[in-house]
Amino acid sequence: MSAPYATFGLAPAMRAGAVLADGDHQLHRDFVDFVVDGTPLLYRLADLDAVSPLAADVPPAIFTAQIRGLLLETEAPLPEGRYLVYGCPECADLACGAVTVVIEKDGDDFRWRDFAWQTGERVDLERDGYPGLGPFRFRGDAYREALGTLLERGAGPRRRVLLIGARAAVLGKLAAALRTIGIGADIAHDVSDVAADELHGYDAVAFGRGVDERERAAVRASFARAGADPAYVEGLAPITPLLVAQIQHALERRPAGPRRLTGLTATGTEALVEVAVTCRVRVTGYRLDRLSRTHTHEAFDGVLEPGRHRIALDPKAARGASFAVARTTGSVLVTTVTPDADAMDAGRSR
Repeated sequence: MSAPYATFGLAPAMRAGAVLADGDHQLHRDFVDFVVDGTPLLYRLADLDAVSPLAADVPPAIFTAQIRGLLLETEAPLPEGRYLVYGCPECADLACGAVTVVIEKDGDDFRWRDFAWQTGERVDLERDGYPGLGPFRFRGDAYREALGTLLERGAGPRRRVLLIGARAAVLGKLAAALRTIGIGADIAHDVSDVAADELHGYDAVAFGRGVDERERAAVRASFARAGADPAYVEGLAPITPLLVAQIQHALERRPAGPRRLTGLTATGTEALVEVAVTCRVRVTGYRLDRLSRTHTHEAFDGVLEPGRHRIALDPKAARGASFAVARTTGSVLVTTVTPDADAMDAGRSR
């Protein structure tokens, strides 16, 4: 008796980059994820920070070769007919670890079986397999159509952001940080004379706090006349990692659908994080003190189950301008910390 069919699809996804508190960074990667029975396959791998080989920033020839492989038009790159479906988002080196699967024909259909975590040429399924994941049998026509369409249009262009503000030093640091993690960034003060085609190339526009409402309205009007519809970001504070997170949040303008992080609010004592599927989440607090110095607090880094979770924040978050950032693979949320009554009393007592 044949195995029941699973549906196969593709959906845009991202691995959120970050500028870390120690000055290090992780790359922002836009890619196409595999959707099985209506759910992104990566969501079934709770704490995995990885991207598919169908990434927007890989050379076209390599992108095409990856699709040809998934269609079994080329030889498997790994022994025993194994193909890489998720790899390291920083270097794509197998030695860092990757999720691989056997892909084979089943009549006119395609079967994915024996998912495993692989770090070398061979894999030990008993030790490194993913029990309960697959096998999946896909109808050949739907499978070929999905990958064929992607072959025609590609994974999509690299994201670009336009930065507008009064503080050149802040904009310069922000642009450098965005470029470091793989997001294109340009700086401008006036876009009234910029060609419409150029304005269409921006996915988001970020305003610094020194840009007044009249200037912001003029920028929006220029984009509207060009028929462009970027996301607009109102900068919360001149803290580079926070601004990067705000922009990443704005860039995540996907159609409504499955998301790992679904909500974030924060008071002076705790952050409330809402999670749709089991995933690894990192919560970071940022604060500007009265002398405009930046303070960073890593509040949480671990795996959360679906539901609402309370994460304790540094009590000092009640003083000064404070913000919280929650991130996981594919999603970044940002919020302002709202002092609660207890936190306000504690702040006044110091």
